Amino acid sequence: MDLEKLLTDRLAPAFSTVAGVPVDPVVRRSQRADFQSDAALALARRIGRPPRAIATEVLERAQVADLCSATEVSGPGFINLTVAERALGGLVSALATDPRLGVPVSAHPETVVVDYSAPNVAKEMHVGHLPSTVIGDAAARLLEWLGHRVVRANHLGDWGTPFGMLIEHLADVGEAEAAQELSMGDLDSFYKAARTKFDADEAFRERSRLRVVALQGGDERTLRLWRLLVERSERYFLAVYDLLDVTLTGRDFHGESSYNDLLGPVVAELDRLGLLRESDGASCVFPPNSVGRDGEPLPLIVRKSDGGYGYPATDLAAIRHRTGELGATRLLYVVGSPQRRHFEMVYAVAELAGWLVPPARAEHVGFGSILGADGRMLRSRAGESVKLVALLDEAVARATQLARSRNPELGEAEAAEVGRAVGIGAIKYADLSTDRHRDHVLDWERMLSLDGNTAPYLQYAYSRIRSIFRRAGVTARPDAGISLAEPAERALAFELVGFGAVVSEVERSLEFHHLAGYLHRLATAFSAFYERCPVLRADEPVRDSRLVLCDLTARVLRQGLHLLGIRTPERM
Repeated sequence: MDLEKLLTDRLAPAFSTVAGVPVDPVVRRSQRADFQSDAALALARRIGRPPRAIATEVLERAQVADLCSATEVSGPGFINLTVAERALGGLVSALATDPRLGVPVSAHPETVVVDYSAPNVAKEMHVGHLPSTVIGDAAARLLEWLGHRVVRANHLGDWGTPFGMLIEHLADVGEAEAAQELSMGDLDSFYKAARTKFDADEAFRERSRLRVVALQGGDERTLRLWRLLVERSERYFLAVYDLLDVTLTGRDFHGESSYNDLLGPVVAELDRLGLLRESDGASCVFPPNSVGRDGEPLPLIVRKSDGGYGYPATDLAAIRHRTGELGATRLLYVVGSPQRRHFEMVYAVAELAGWLVPPARAEHVGFGSILGADGRMLRSRAGESVKLVALLDEAVARATQLARSRNPELGEAEAAEVGRAVGIGAIKYADLSTDRHRDHVLDWERMLSLDGNTAPYLQYAYSRIRSIFRRAGVTARPDAGISLAEPAERALAFELVGFGAVVSEVERSLEFHHLAGYLHRLATAFSAFYERCPVLRADEPVRDSRLVLCDLTARVLRQGLHLLGIRTPERM
């Protein structure tokens, strides 16, 4: 369905014949024509011929008559290609009858582990958890739709020394009272109370240290109290995921504790392979090319000097398990960009150990921070991290108020439904429509605007299309002939047939702002089409053709937004 690929495939043999070696035609959209190739200019230097002569010969040899209504050589040697209406209309017709909208299931499906969200037990999720959760869920949705086996891994922080403090505080408060407090979702207050006692009371600190030993030793009562903390926290996390409308479930919780039994074997195997070195009493691996700011080799500590294990050991155990037991060949770690060095070192050690070898590979899907209007890290008025639930509730409240003011005909239930879809969608889209490597500012006015590159703009475009069919009581006929006589029709058609190429690129790069940008271009093209090309008032067969364009646009918008985890209300 990808016109750029079709034209590339037609031009490539001609270029190769002229050059005597394979040549990429470098076909791109152009303002001079529909598409343009500038490959002749670079090739001229290689083979010592004028670029215009090369371009002319390529066009003489290329088999593009069925795709192009006009071809020309322009300027110093550009090849301009104008797509024939029949060819473009044929591609649109094929999309209209394709339930997958021109996006095939992957010919080489993989098992992909997507490691994302990862909150800590006994702590409330804050705004910093939003990018990982939203980007990771979009990756899982996209890869699953493309036919890959996706394993969602929510790597909970549910183990380690802080749990001695938390469990001891739970024991002091009493199980029944603690369970009541935790069931209300006030995890932060519980954690802060434990921390305050730990900092102020030496006896409590000592009991907390002993509690860690009991936890690691498998003491029955300590484990029961630990499970209470984990279970109550998981209930809270699931409530947040439900509000955020992500696909994580209880089956996807894979806490650090689940790898405990694997840590010893990991260290033993690294030792057997001759990779371990002692450094200040700790067992380390020194990955090649890993150096600190002082130029000295940088160690990855897999077992600390006190015999305990840290994040590197757990991450190595996870890779070993995911590639060995799960058979995964693509591992995605959706974690903030500051963790890049850590994961580079973990991947390097896993490669040295033979746990991460082709075709298996690991990717750090890094991202920036969410900033406030002042350009600083987003904080509450008290100076603390903004709680994620508070942010989501505010988004829904603002969007619900907006829905009621714009459309008083909506009933209370429908206004609430629209408000949730628009509010949550606005929050997600603000993150996903930004280059994930950059920080972005949380701006309510911009995020909830019905103009510009926002979720509400795309959702409104979808609902407006659905209203055409609802008001007229008509349906589109996918088998109708496609007429593209008007420039706005052609522009919309070009955007529609580009969906598959964008999805394919995002599958590789996981740069979701490219998909968001495409959906915005599509909605903008539809808006221009709708203003300039009457639909219901058009005569047949143009009317049927335009109804197909409308329906196809709505389907692509809905599918694209679904891949981003954003709902599409039928009315707004």
